[in-house]
Amino acid sequence: MTDTPLTVRGFRIFKGFLDGPAQSGMATDIRRVVAAAPLFSPMTPYGKPMSVRMTSAGKYGWFSDRKGYRYVPQHPSGVAWPAIPESVLDLWRKVTGLERQPDCCLVNFYPPGARMGMHQDKDEADFSFPVVSISLGDDGLFRIGNDSRGGKTESIWLGSGDVVVMGDAARLTYHGVDRIRPGTSTLLDAEGRLNLTLRVVD
Repeated sequence: MTDTPLTVRGFRIFKGFLDGPAQSGMATDIRRVVAAAPLFSPMTPYGKPMSVRMTSAGKYGWFSDRKGYRYVPQHPSGVAWPAIPESVLDLWRKVTGLERQPDCCLVNFYPPGARMGMHQDKDEADFSFPVVSISLGDDGLFRIGNDSRGGKTESIWLGSGDVVVMGDAARLTYHGVDRIRPGTSTLLDAEGRLNLTLRVVD
């Protein structure tokens, strides 16, 4: 575990923040979330299915369809989102120092071949709060861009247990995941990567 972050374009990257037992415990907690609110495949507003599958925990969940990107209070099945696990909230407090809890824990599962295009996290009401990203499972190639589309980018491999804090000047920086590296972790039941992102929505 490291408490000293690597800083890339304002993104604070804590390599190996979660040790093996902590990763296993959090993965178990997320399995309970998925059991209560199963993973689903969202559709972009342009009618194209995303390559990731997702669900959420907390007051809100993130959702996408032809009507656009937004936060919603219920899973597509109609059930309320489960509570954010305490292990996840504890990590949020440690890396942000905030008493204010996140309203949403978005859970993205990247199977082999999945990616996430360059985007901003901008559907929240107050950008003074950071977004915290947790990696579990196979390595993912994380790309960091600029505050507008285009220009030079930098990429870094994120491994299981790595944590990224996107705040301050980096809060609205474009970022994405180019690919995952299957077979680099045995944490999950199948090849793939879980990414948890914690957001204050209201």
